[in-house]
Amino acid sequence: MKFSLAHLTVLGCPPPEMAYIAAMTGYDYISIRPIYMGLPGEPNYDLANNKTMLKQTKRALADTGLKVHDIELAKIEDGRNVRQYEPAIEVAAELGAKSVLSSIWTSNREFYLEQFADLCDIAKKYGLNVDLEFVTWASVSDLKGAVDVLRTVNRENAGIMVDTLHFHRSRVSLEELNELPREWFHFAHICDGPAEIPSDKEGLIHTGRDARLYVGEGAIDIASIVNRLPDGIVYSIELPHLERVAEFGYAEHARRCLQTAKDYFAKNLRKLEEHSY
Repeated sequence: MKFSLAHLTVLGCPPPEMAYIAAMTGYDYISIRPIYMGLPGEPNYDLANNKTMLKQTKRALADTGLKVHDIELAKIEDGRNVRQYEPAIEVAAELGAKSVLSSIWTSNREFYLEQFADLCDIAKKYGLNVDLEFVTWASVSDLKGAVDVLRTVNRENAGIMVDTLHFHRSRVSLEELNELPREWFHFAHICDGPAEIPSDKEGLIHTGRDARLYVGEGAIDIASIVNRLPDGIVYSIELPHLERVAEFGYAEHARRCLQTAKDYFAKNLRKLEEHSY
């Protein structure tokens, strides 16, 4: 299995520092966030407009031998045109990335279908996939909604990105994955979480952004989800946890994220082999 360090796990680290941490702690890739959304407290890692940081990122990748796997977040929302993401997509291609992560935050179906199709067309020029993530508190919040988008836009470089936390909290059934084309899946986000699903948006957001659990520490049946995904995809560990970062620091938190994931899959490998679907 190949693992990537997702930027949300170490969001306070700019991409060059993130690359060095990922290399030191044993990751194969990094998943960076060079699309600046202007959210409160969000660091600005807009590499397309920060040539010094871009140069430093290239050097860190060269020094470590790591590659960028994907970039985020090409958010589809009212009042925004996806064409503004093209500079970031161009930088992603320059850094060797394979995918652009997207999610949908408007209920205007005609608009988001058009925008997602445009995003796929832009990414195709640079040889990148666009992977749609369903987020529990977004407009497209479950697997059925993501499948509807892919079937409607019918773009060959479109995919679906499963995040194990959102899979659990959007109450997706395992069987829903079985009938989908294998080529739709390029990578997945893994983390764990508690069994209880908050009934309010604030509770969902808190865990999602600030308090995810190490793989195997919570109640999500991650092994069964992974068992239904194609072999050979990359697993990006998206596991923000503010208290643990404060306690351990970014590097040690990143190391624990990867080690617990490897330990979990080593323990569950026989189970996965014996119960293939």
